[in-house]
Amino acid sequence: MKTVNISQVDALFSNGSYPIEFFFFYAEDFSTKKIRAALQDLSSIFWPLFGEYKEGRIFFEQYREDHIFDEEIVNHEFDTAERADTAAEVISRYRLGETKRLFFLRVKRFKNGIGLIFKMNHLAGDGYSYFTFLSVLAALSQPSLVPFKSALIKSILRLHHRRTILKDFYFQGLDLAPVIQDERLEIECDVVSRQNIQSLIKEAASSHAIRISPNDILTAKAIKKLGGIHPERWHQDINLTIPIDVRRNIDEYGKRFFGNGILLHSMKIKQEHITNCSLLETAIQIRKSMPSVTKESYIGYLDALERMIAERDSDRFRPFDPENGCLVTNLSKLPAARLDFGTGVPTSIFPLTLEKNSAGIMADNENLILRITH
Repeated sequence: MKTVNISQVDALFSNGSYPIEFFFFYAEDFSTKKIRAALQDLSSIFWPLFGEYKEGRIFFEQYREDHIFDEEIVNHEFDTAERADTAAEVISRYRLGETKRLFFLRVKRFKNGIGLIFKMNHLAGDGYSYFTFLSVLAALSQPSLVPFKSALIKSILRLHHRRTILKDFYFQGLDLAPVIQDERLEIECDVVSRQNIQSLIKEAASSHAIRISPNDILTAKAIKKLGGIHPERWHQDINLTIPIDVRRNIDEYGKRFFGNGILLHSMKIKQEHITNCSLLETAIQIRKSMPSVTKESYIGYLDALERMIAERDSDRFRPFDPENGCLVTNLSKLPAARLDFGTGVPTSIFPLTLEKNSAGIMADNENLILRITH
């Protein structure tokens, strides 16, 4: 049996909150035989994904396909008009329930194609880990003339699962509120051209001598939009939370780390600022708040999480407060081109995780798309 202690960041998701779950539709149907073989083959490398969580640890003993995979035939066509802005009640048709293992794949065979629903418990890993796995799974599932393709990919991957490499840690539990999905949430999407984003970036550089990113601008747009929706519900300050990937800053993790290599950066923005300041001014404020990520500063972040656990502070020990703040996640680098299982890339993609007062930044060839749930 393989086991690993979860990290301080993993523990934030120990109640199953914020699973990473996407629906991918492919217009051309295909056999899942190779996917099923690839799943079993990869279970030795990505073993925490195929394991179970219990009392501060992830356990993996043996691969069981019936614990992580099922397939069904649907006697109607998939409506290709259902996109990222599809309504919450439509998304609920595809979203998976609780699963025994930390990962699950459901295949839905429509009359006009095939849908793949991949769900990963966030305790197992972050978005980087999720799409790393799906990209490798797709590569192994494609027809190939390359001999020993599986062995070659495994030798290149060389993943590591040392989640507590920076600090010894054993999570002894905290009474976190159970996850409750709200079917009444609404979804709105704003499309922003890359050209407009670049214009604002140039304006910030020339007028304010500061370099901002597309993420700063879309995050500012998200919080301004959320701040304007039912403004009476907000307090004077709105707490903004932005996940930051720390792999490139911390050598002990690196790009081969499979797990939650993130820092959840939080800042307060006054309601009056959101109302009175321009989009560019808000984006600049967000950029100036971003922390410098070093090994020392990240250990300090882990220390702070440990103090919340020690103090049994379940109100603060969570990814964000959906009643008094918002979470903005950047999904614009989703590697759709690498999610080809043999018949082409997906023709429709949308996330199935719904969280109140959250926003996801997505992208197509020409635009960035802000998907807001409230």
